[in-house]
Amino acid sequence: MSGIVSYGVYVPRYRIRLEEIALAWDKNPAEIMTALHIEEKAVPNYDEDAVSMGVEASFAALQKAKLHASAIQSVFVGSESHPYAVNPTSSTIAEILGVGTDYFAADLEFACKAATAGMGMTAGLVDSKKIKYGMVIGADTAQAKPRDILEFTAGSAAASYILGSDTDKIIAKILSMSSFTSDTPDFWRRDGAKYPSHAGRFTGEPAYFHHVISEGKKLLQQSGLSPNDFDYCVIHMPNGKFPRVAAKKLGFTDEQLKPSLTVDKIGNPYTAAALLGLAAVLDIAKPHQKIFFVSYGSGAGSDGFIFETTSHIAKRNGVPVSELITKKKEIGYLEYLKKTKKL
Repeated sequence: MSGIVSYGVYVPRYRIRLEEIALAWDKNPAEIMTALHIEEKAVPNYDEDAVSMGVEASFAALQKAKLHASAIQSVFVGSESHPYAVNPTSSTIAEILGVGTDYFAADLEFACKAATAGMGMTAGLVDSKKIKYGMVIGADTAQAKPRDILEFTAGSAAASYILGSDTDKIIAKILSMSSFTSDTPDFWRRDGAKYPSHAGRFTGEPAYFHHVISEGKKLLQQSGLSPNDFDYCVIHMPNGKFPRVAAKKLGFTDEQLKPSLTVDKIGNPYTAAALLGLAAVLDIAKPHQKIFFVSYGSGAGSDGFIFETTSHIAKRNGVPVSELITKKKEIGYLEYLKKTKKL
């Protein structure tokens, strides 16, 4: 049985408060913050991108597991902001880490669920005994057109997970996984376009909620479990409001969801969002606790996983997500435009 062996995260230190963005465009800060349930978002520095953040998160994952990079036999990177349109992020990160040359590699795209698709692929490789350890990375410097509603939520971060079959190292077993997918174009970016477009309220229903709720119900039915059987739930966070509504519709409590809500403090780092929430939960989880997890990617689809922590979770180390979130430096809107190369 495959499972999570280790994980690492990276969050840029710069933050911009939503009220700074609102005031720059003469909008009501209170209305924006109440509607999105976000206080501020993480902003990359001038020289940070999906590669640099992915490397930082992956080094942390390797150090936690006390694994050498040469043990990794697959590297999948999900991102909506790959530095190159043609030139893989996966092989670049693997080269920097020192993975070697004998590994599967691919860059993945499926909006915000690209990395969780990679997690399912990696679990399949591990379960079929094609590999012993595989790495999955979600990293984004999320793009948003100035003044668009996305500008208030699009954040930056990276999360890296190592999956394997070594029972002496697995900290969370994968008990069940499934997906729910349809052709629902709620969010897109055409070739050559600098910023993504979206269908406004259409992104809620029938996009996000239809897929997240359908996959959530499917996962519960498939596993034979109910919300009461779980200690935590993690649901993709495009903003602070959507996961709270989705969790309630699926029957989960605020207490089960709250530890995962990194979106309130750093915004939505796209492919890293749900995986960052999972990392925050793993930071505090105790042995033999169950975690319900559903991602979402526009276009549209949701991947679902049920994890159960093992006794090895007690041996975790490294900097917790909560500490990375609190290590910050506030910047104004002008500095934000410079760092995101909009100015």
